[in-house]
Amino acid sequence: MPAFTTSGPDSTRIAPSILSADFSRLGEEVRNVVAAGADWIHFDVMDNHYVPNLTIGPMVCEAIRPHVNVPIDVHLMVEPVDALIPLFAKAGADIITFHPEASRHVDRTLGLIRDQGCQAGLVFNPATPLDWMDYVMDKLDLVLLMSVNPGFGGQSFLPSALDKLRHARTKIERYRADTGREILLEVDGGVKVDNIAAIRAAGADTFVAGSAIFGKPDYAAVIKEMRAQIAGAGTARA
Repeated sequence: MPAFTTSGPDSTRIAPSILSADFSRLGEEVRNVVAAGADWIHFDVMDNHYVPNLTIGPMVCEAIRPHVNVPIDVHLMVEPVDALIPLFAKAGADIITFHPEASRHVDRTLGLIRDQGCQAGLVFNPATPLDWMDYVMDKLDLVLLMSVNPGFGGQSFLPSALDKLRHARTKIERYRADTGREILLEVDGGVKVDNIAAIRAAGADTFVAGSAIFGKPDYAAVIKEMRAQIAGAGTARA
């Protein structure tokens, strides 16, 4: 299984979400954002069932794969999830995350993702307790906390996510101390230049940003400023 890319200051990652990209020129958009300094491409999949929106599927992932050489981080907001996992793995996904409520057997679904050669993670909505992760830490490469209610881009960051980030970081650090295994902590929703330092200080190491980057006149300038804010922040990591 390939290792995570750890570029960026202090092994942090910026993962622009293509949900906010110009879909009429998606290949160009992902090339440009990677050239501007993005570490990952975040790929939001919505099914108009688990969440009230409908977005993109494996064929789009396959279409953008030749345009970038960074990891593609697929976030499945779908129910059920298992049937789509092999399709996204074949389409070029490197990381696949899903919501525990959308799986009948969370441990089995995590195992399925890893069996496909991808790294696996759980996604927690604002009101979803973190307890799910306690029983599957050995199969987690990533924990993704939603700082908005999923389904639409461009929402405002929920401040309550900061306490949840600190709680998740504590769990991850305890597990790392016991096992030596790293689990990344990603946050998605309303991440912007003016709050990314606080998000980093709460313990996040991977940052999904959509409208804060795509649609702006200079992607590189936004990513550079985000990195500066991250570098200047403290962190909850032990």
